[in-house]
Amino acid sequence: MLTSSSGIPIGDLVSSMTVGPRGPIVFQDVVLLEEMAHFVRERIPERVVHARGAGAFGYFEVTHDITNYCKASVFEHIGKKTPIAVRFSTTSGESGTSDFAREPRGFAVKFYTEQGNWDLAGNNSPVFFLRDPMLFSSLSRAQKRNPQTHLKDPNALWDFFSLRPETLHEVTMIFTDRGTPDGFRFMHGFGIHAFKLLNAHGGAVYCKFVYNTNQGIKNLTSEQATLLSGTNPDYAIKDLEDAINKGDFPSWNLYISGHDFRASQKHAF
Repeated sequence: MLTSSSGIPIGDLVSSMTVGPRGPIVFQDVVLLEEMAHFVRERIPERVVHARGAGAFGYFEVTHDITNYCKASVFEHIGKKTPIAVRFSTTSGESGTSDFAREPRGFAVKFYTEQGNWDLAGNNSPVFFLRDPMLFSSLSRAQKRNPQTHLKDPNALWDFFSLRPETLHEVTMIFTDRGTPDGFRFMHGFGIHAFKLLNAHGGAVYCKFVYNTNQGIKNLTSEQATLLSGTNPDYAIKDLEDAINKGDFPSWNLYISGHDFRASQKHAF
């Protein structure tokens, strides 16, 4: 069965949607748009952000009943397993940079559910830099190389931070001892966005998703990161591969930290 990139079945991939049998093709044909977009992107350029990282496959297993909060099939009963893919990454550096930049680490999970693919984008920090997506491109450019010198420009980055006080939480975390995780296995993950869960009765719960590492938190000092950046720039990628190859599979507990209009609660599952 043919499916879209989000796992939704496609009934027809040989003709476009038109206005009547002889009418023009309509822009609402999402299958056509996705097919053309896929063709344009068959040669994948380097990503603007999160260009460098590592991925792994695994599974998500339900350990607690949360059906009174969410009716999604991925959570429908204790013991249910769903295949997942996880992408860990640095943020602003190019693909050839080192694993030791003092910046957030990407933590994105794709759930392959019966209802389609669910992408839960996250970082290793609980509060993202921004609230308004309009500012995201400016944040990214502030972390990139200056087009005049092709060098990283700390003035641009700190100008942005100083003008946006909502970045304080993220900046504080980056420049503390948690700023450089010891690889990808020893850090927590946090969904960037807040979500609205719905149960079978239409009840709503607003939540954040939190991944707590079972390996414990482990970080590198500035001196260790500087040394490893010059001697083993692929340290985090290799650490994850080596652990998986020897059967030391990393794991995380997934939690919802939410508000159900009565009390703030944290639930494990």
